[in-house]
Amino acid sequence: MITLSNADAALKEYYLDAVTQQLNDGVSPFFSAIEKTTQYVYGKNARCALIKGDLNRIVSGDEDGELPDAVGNNYYDVTLPLKNIYGTVAISDKAIRASQDSSGAFVNLLNAEMEGLVSDAKANFSRMLFGDGNGFIAYIVEAKSGTTFRLSSVKSWFKGLKVAILNAAGNGYSAQNLTISSVDTEAGTITLSTSLANYTTLAGYSVVINGVLGKELTGLAAIFDGGTLYGYTKTDDEFFSPYIKSYTDLTADDVIGAIEELEERSGEKVKMIVCSHAVRNKIASLFSGSRVINTSEITGGYTGVYVNDVPVYADRFCPGDRIYLLNPDDFVLCQLCDWEWMEDDGGRILTRVAGKAAYTATLVKYAELICKKPYAQGLLQQAVE
Repeated sequence: MITLSNADAALKEYYLDAVTQQLNDGVSPFFSAIEKTTQYVYGKNARCALIKGDLNRIVSGDEDGELPDAVGNNYYDVTLPLKNIYGTVAISDKAIRASQDSSGAFVNLLNAEMEGLVSDAKANFSRMLFGDGNGFIAYIVEAKSGTTFRLSSVKSWFKGLKVAILNAAGNGYSAQNLTISSVDTEAGTITLSTSLANYTTLAGYSVVINGVLGKELTGLAAIFDGGTLYGYTKTDDEFFSPYIKSYTDLTADDVIGAIEELEERSGEKVKMIVCSHAVRNKIASLFSGSRVINTSEITGGYTGVYVNDVPVYADRFCPGDRIYLLNPDDFVLCQLCDWEWMEDDGGRILTRVAGKAAYTATLVKYAELICKKPYAQGLLQQAVE
C-alpha cells in the first residue's frame, strides 16, 4: 500500500539522484561546461578572489645582473549572497488515496510531477544564465500603444509572464499586475494585459519578470550591461570591462573579427559562442563548408556548428540581438549544496499544505554564478534600428 512514508522514501532515494543528474547535465551547453563547486561558499555568501596577472612577473635579464623585483597578483575580492532557488511539486490528497492500492499508478503520478518540475527548473535556470539577477528579459525599443511595445528581443516564451516595466533607477510600473498576453515574434512586439499611462516615455525601459529583483543568478547580462559589476566600476578598471561590439547586418568578418580581437585582448581562446537559433543559422550560412562543420559530438551531447574551431550553440533563452563569445572555464557556479529536498522537523519531504487537501515537496539549491575574468568575455550586439 502506498503511504506518505514510502512516497517520501521514493522522492529521497530514487527521484533525487535522477533529478539532480538531469538538472546538472541537461540545462544548456554553457551550464554543462562551467564549474560547479562548494569551494567558494562561506556561510550564506559566495566569495571568490578574482586574479589579474601581471606580465612584469616574468622578465629577462643578465646572467650576473640584479633579479627582478617581486611582483604579486592583483586580486579583486568578490562577495555575493547565494541566491535561493526553489522548485515545488504538489500532489492532492485525493490523488494519493486513489493510487493507494496501485504502486504503478502512484509511480506514474510521481513521474508526471517530476517531469514537470525538471522541465520548469531547466528552463528557469537557463533563462537566469542570460539575465542580470533582476529577471531582465528585454528593453523597450518603441511604444506602439499603451499595451503594445516593440522590444530589443522577443521570444515566444514571453507569453504569460507577469512583468514589471522599470527604468535604470528601478522606477516605473511594478504594481499593475502586468501580464504579457500575446507575443508577435515577426513584428518583435508584445501586448500587455493592462494599458499603461505615459507609454510614449517608456522607450529604453527594461521589461523584467515581476517580483524577482535581485533574487536571481547574476548572469551574462550583468557582465555586459550597466556600469558596475560585483561592486566595481567598469570604467575604473578594464578587468571588469568585457569586449562589446555592435553590428547591423551580420557578416562573416564580424564573427571572425570578434573572435580574433577578443583573443588578442584577453590572451585566451574563445571556447564557445552562444546565440539564438535564428542567429546560429545565419552564422552557418555565412561560412563555407571548410570553415563551418556540422556535428552532434559537442559538449553534453548538444548539437551545434564550428566556426574557426569554436563551437556555436543555440539557446532559446539567448536574446535574438546578442551573440556571446565566452570561455566557460572562467565561470563558476558557487553552490552551498547540490539540489536537495527540504525536510520538516520530522524529516518528512511531503508536507501538508495548510488549509488544503494537498501535499507539497520543495527542491532547493543555494547558488550564485561568478565570472572570474569578465574582460575575457565578448559580445556582438545588433545595433538598434
